[in-house]
Amino acid sequence: MKTRKLATVFFSLFWIISVTSTVLASTLEDIMQRGVLRVAAQTQGPPFSFVNGKGERTGSAVELARLMAKEMGVKIKFLNYDWDGLIPALLSGKADILAADMTPTLARAMKIAFTTPFMYTGNVAFAKKDSPYRTLADLKAAKNLTVATLLGSAGTKVAAETFPNAKQKVYKGGGPFLIDAVLKGRTDFAVNDSSAVYAQVSNFPPNSIKIIPERIDKSPLAYAVRYDSPALLSWMDLFFLHIKLDGRLDANLDYWVNSLDWKNDHD
Repeated sequence: MKTRKLATVFFSLFWIISVTSTVLASTLEDIMQRGVLRVAAQTQGPPFSFVNGKGERTGSAVELARLMAKEMGVKIKFLNYDWDGLIPALLSGKADILAADMTPTLARAMKIAFTTPFMYTGNVAFAKKDSPYRTLADLKAAKNLTVATLLGSAGTKVAAETFPNAKQKVYKGGGPFLIDAVLKGRTDFAVNDSSAVYAQVSNFPPNSIKIIPERIDKSPLAYAVRYDSPALLSWMDLFFLHIKLDGRLDANLDYWVNSLDWKNDHD
C-alpha cells in the first residue's frame, strides 16, 4: 500500500513538472512552430505606431517588433487595436506580445508582465513660440498663469505638483486639443507626454510652439507579455539588451522619438 501511494505521489509530481514546463515554454515554442509573431499594436499612435501616407504600418514600436521577428527568424502579424483594446488582446491569447509606448504601472503589472524598459519618457511643458517663458523655473516663478492638461493623463497630477501657482484647465480628448488651446490663447502653457508633444506639434504651423527642453518627470516605457510566457519575456529582455549594446535601439529612438525626421518620410 505504501509503495503504491509513493508511486502515485511520484507520478503526480512528474506530471505537474512536465505540464508546468510545457506551459512555461509554450508561447515561445508556439511562435517558432507557427512561424509568426503576433503583435498587438495601437491603431494610430505616432510616432510609435501608425499607418503612413502609403498605407504602410510603421513607427518606433512597430519597427522594433519587426526587428524582433527578424531575430527570431519568423514572420510578423500586426493586430490593430485602440489603446484600451491592447491589454485585452494580449490576455485573450490573440496576440503573443504587446508593442506600444506603454508605461509599466503597478496596476497594469497586476495583469501583464512587462519587459525591461526600452526607453524613458516624461511630461514636458510647452507654450507659444513668442512666450517669454524659456525654462521650467520661469513657469514656476510666474504668477497668474493657466496650464492646460488632458483629462485622465499623468500630466494633470504632474502639473498640479510642479506648478502649484498656476490655474489648471483640463481638456478631454487628445494632445492636439492642448496645442490648439495654447495657440488660441486659452491657456498660457500646457503639459503633456514628451513623445506625444513632439509628434503632434509637427501637424501645426511651423515654429508656432516652443517646447521647454527640460522634462518635468521621468517614466519608463516597455513591451508586455502574459504571465504564462516567462521564456518569451526572458528572450525579449535579452533582445533589448543586444540592440541597446549594438546601437540599433538608439538609432530607432533617435529617428522616431527624438526628432521629426520620420515626418517627412512618412506623410
